Amino acid sequence: MQIHLKDLALKGQPVHMTEDMNLTAPFEGRQDILGYSPIHVDLHARHEEGAAKVNGTLTLDLELSCSRCLSHVKQTIELPFEEVFTQKLDEESENNEDIHLVTEDKVDLESYVAEYVVVGLPYIPLCDEACKGLCPVCGENRNQRDCGCKQEKIDPRLAGLADFFNKE
Repeated sequence: MQIHLKDLALKGQPVHMTEDMNLTAPFEGRQDILGYSPIHVDLHARHEEGAAKVNGTLTLDLELSCSRCLSHVKQTIELPFEEVFTQKLDEESENNEDIHLVTEDKVDLESYVAEYVVVGLPYIPLCDEACKGLCPVCGENRNQRDCGCKQEKIDPRLAGLADFFNKE
């Protein structure tokens, strides 16, 4: 998916772009991602104040492994996308880190889309915010049933105090 800066400036009207991108790079090395759909890219580009402003949404379906109970979870993620490209920097935009200086007329948006997806992926996927996870003793999924395992943890630094109260 590319935008042509000169064509965009000559048209004077926003350009709507939509495409399904099959990217694999954002998902490499992620063992919690079991499956993913192509990324649906829906963007609008417009020429404004000597720069090309591109915004819209990125949508993708994921099949994830819950980090607490390891169950499979299907999730649809919708990410906002916003980038600004220019061929000339003025005093105002020179200090703005959000504006990309480009030397060519064509700007390939694939690497920017991939970056947004990498940043937008869930860091710790969960099936539910209240997920109880797996029992550390027997491995039972505590969301499905309570296993009844004792999980009394005594801080070893305070273990001597437990014996102190039992002597009385």
